[in-house]
Amino acid sequence: MHRYSPGGQRLLEVATEVFYTEGIRATGVDTLVERAGVSKPTLYAQFGSKENLVAAVLERRRAVRQAALTEFLVQAGGSAAERLLAVFDWLARGHGAEGFRGCPFTNAAVELPDPAHPARKVISAYKAWLRDRLSELAAQAGLDDPDEVGYALLLLIDGANARVVVDGDRGAMLRAKAAAARMIGAEDA
Repeated sequence: MHRYSPGGQRLLEVATEVFYTEGIRATGVDTLVERAGVSKPTLYAQFGSKENLVAAVLERRRAVRQAALTEFLVQAGGSAAERLLAVFDWLARGHGAEGFRGCPFTNAAVELPDPAHPARKVISAYKAWLRDRLSELAAQAGLDDPDEVGYALLLLIDGANARVVVDGDRGAMLRAKAAAARMIGAEDA
């Protein structure tokens, strides 16, 4: 992971919070540098542009989330089907957290429709990684067509994340877990 100066780190931390709570497009460079207590030249020296700062924020989130979910699944133990469903439990914890307002990657994708935006690669990489983990667990569980199962489970996850944003439904991920359990034939897991 890239190493930033103390000012770059502050910018990254502030941008992580502000982009998620207030929006990427709604937040200008002036707001970011003021809240971080740094100058505009620091932003441009560290990141080159606001677009690259957005990508750096999402890259950091991606690395943290991937490590956290990987560790959670190691600690969860159990059968592959149980670990597959545990992914939904891990995500449901986030849904219950104060200030949760949806998947930061999906939210960013909505705000950044340009496929050439540097953050789009990070968003796609995270979603592909999650789908691949789900597919791997489906394969380990002996499910038919594990790639399709992984894709379908990612659709359930993305749908549950949307329910939080649209209706504030904090229980959506657990309902998605129940649907996933029915889909994979593990209602008792």
